[in-house]
Amino acid sequence: MCKPIRQLENIPENEGGVSGPQLSTAPGRLGELCHKFHRAALFPPFALTDQLVQPAAPCNMYIWFTALAGLAILCLSLLRARFPYLGDDSAYILRTMKLGLRLTAYKKLKPFYSILDCFLDAAKRHPSKIYIHFEGRAYSYGEVEKQSNKVARALRAAAGLKEGDAVALFLSNEPSYVWTWLGLAKLGCPAALLNFNIRAKSLLHCFSCCGAKVIITSPELQDAVEEVLPTLREQGISVYLLSESCSAEGIRPLSDEISRASDRPMSRDLRANVHIKSTALYIYTSGTTGLPKAAVVTQERMWAASFVQASAGVAAEDVFYVNLPLYHSAGFLIGMIGAIERGITVVLRRKFSASQFWDDCRKYDVTVMQYIGETLRYLCNTPKKDNEKNHKVRIAIGNGVRTDVWTEFLHRFGDIKVKELYAATEGNIGFINYTSKIGAVGRANFVHSFVFPYTLLKFDIEKEEPVRNSRGLCIEAERGESGLLVGKVTRRSPFVGYAGNQHQTEKKRLRDVFKKGDLYFNSGDLLRVDHDNFVYFQDRVGDTFRWKGENVATSEVADVLTTARCVSEANVYGVEVEGHEGRIGMAAVILKEGEDLDRLDTYARVVNLLPAYARPRFIRIQPCLEMTGTFKMKKVRLVEEGFNPAHITDPLYFLDTEKKTYVPMTEEIYKAITSRQIKL
Repeated sequence: MCKPIRQLENIPENEGGVSGPQLSTAPGRLGELCHKFHRAALFPPFALTDQLVQPAAPCNMYIWFTALAGLAILCLSLLRARFPYLGDDSAYILRTMKLGLRLTAYKKLKPFYSILDCFLDAAKRHPSKIYIHFEGRAYSYGEVEKQSNKVARALRAAAGLKEGDAVALFLSNEPSYVWTWLGLAKLGCPAALLNFNIRAKSLLHCFSCCGAKVIITSPELQDAVEEVLPTLREQGISVYLLSESCSAEGIRPLSDEISRASDRPMSRDLRANVHIKSTALYIYTSGTTGLPKAAVVTQERMWAASFVQASAGVAAEDVFYVNLPLYHSAGFLIGMIGAIERGITVVLRRKFSASQFWDDCRKYDVTVMQYIGETLRYLCNTPKKDNEKNHKVRIAIGNGVRTDVWTEFLHRFGDIKVKELYAATEGNIGFINYTSKIGAVGRANFVHSFVFPYTLLKFDIEKEEPVRNSRGLCIEAERGESGLLVGKVTRRSPFVGYAGNQHQTEKKRLRDVFKKGDLYFNSGDLLRVDHDNFVYFQDRVGDTFRWKGENVATSEVADVLTTARCVSEANVYGVEVEGHEGRIGMAAVILKEGEDLDRLDTYARVVNLLPAYARPRFIRIQPCLEMTGTFKMKKVRLVEEGFNPAHITDPLYFLDTEKKTYVPMTEEIYKAITSRQIKL
């Protein structure tokens, strides 16, 4: 029988083994030591048979444990060499699982625990902590909480808002944007976040498709609202201005009513029916209809988006810099809402400024910044300074940065962990590059694939559709091959679609992918997964391209061009410009019979009816437009040919903002653009 180990504790040091010095002078016993080590490692600390195996002397045990430690270090080194991202993968998977468990718990809570509840808890936990820095003024969590109560009471009294009523926010970046949204959330009202660049027809469309009966705006955008005010009044829409006075008939100032309202907490009963699947927001995205689409953002999706900061390693003591527009999911969901989830401080700017960026970061001790590809390029184009690495920024979260700009950014501004991500506001699949590998938008791993099943499909660029086999099913792209990203629609990864636009919702659904009757979300983007499981964005397909961080719908631009007196048809597409992210707008047009291009009229149309980022900077006159067999305009060759006049025989024109007209495209203009003498 084996004796308990406590009976073997008083064995003399050298009994049953050798000490360290003896080992060095007694090589003949090395085999015996190895044998003992092998037996101890496999069967410690007792006998293998009916004979008791005495434990080694303490010195021998030290040797064994040293050997084991060395073996462990060797194994770790081999693992690191074979799997260099094992640590990053493990940390990300652990964080993801924790966040998933949290969201699952929130779903089960009665009543439902929303982002608003998270904010209320933060305001109770640290009411004096700064939530927003803005233009030299600081607003604490407690102040924002009280101000949102005042807004909620004023709107409830003035507009008679009740749970479920949609309200449109037509505001620029300012703190009132945040507390107005919080006030609406306390009333159980979903908010439609309108792009403050849109005008006229687009503004009316965005407002109406979400079914809102109230619009809230600010004095700087009053003129844009007044343009469509007759139509709004005809439809019985209430317009409120965040100002103390307003002379325009039909627009009601709200600031005095807010200031007089009580800041006492609002009753939870006002939002008693809000649950995980309730609509929280409408965020607009451009599409093939030519007009923005209102993506439905549920409470569940808002929680998921708020977790991006946590997934990127943002901690409670960080300070987050937001300079992207709050009508975008990046600025609002990842930035402001993510800050609520983390309980951190945000530095909010009206708009991005490259010259003031690092001064702001130093002034407010910013540790996490947000970007789009253009942001980093603008920063890299600023004059070099001796103190440009003198800051506390450690993480950058965003999307759309080119590899060369990424590399230059790190070289210029220091060791900042760039967490490039890929996502769509309405989509059910996304990636984040948690390893900071330059060029990648994410990394594939088994947990991600299990929770959000997705695949890349072989795609026919010319036909703009997935390749299908003889059975009518799609074909998965090979590893390393570009393919159309599709996400399987499941209970865990739903696709809700667009408000008031069932047709466009259906167009994003892809059926019969791998078996008859299955359903996937069609991202409209080509991605590639390499042999090391890194994910890379390749291109955008269909009728949308991206410029200046904004999605541009080609058919919307084409509709505007055809309002020009001389234009019969227009084929709009995006072309690459050296040194710039995304693609800039270009149009191939057919002129009406007997007409020349009316450059002044065409310029006036695009400037008055389109935001700056959507205006076609190049126009190509063609005798006819190439069509596919299904009467879709061909764009592949046009995109490849670009805007170089040396390679194009068709007449070309360039939108000259200084001369306020379209001018003939010349070699000199082309060289000035590619050398960045002309800014786009």
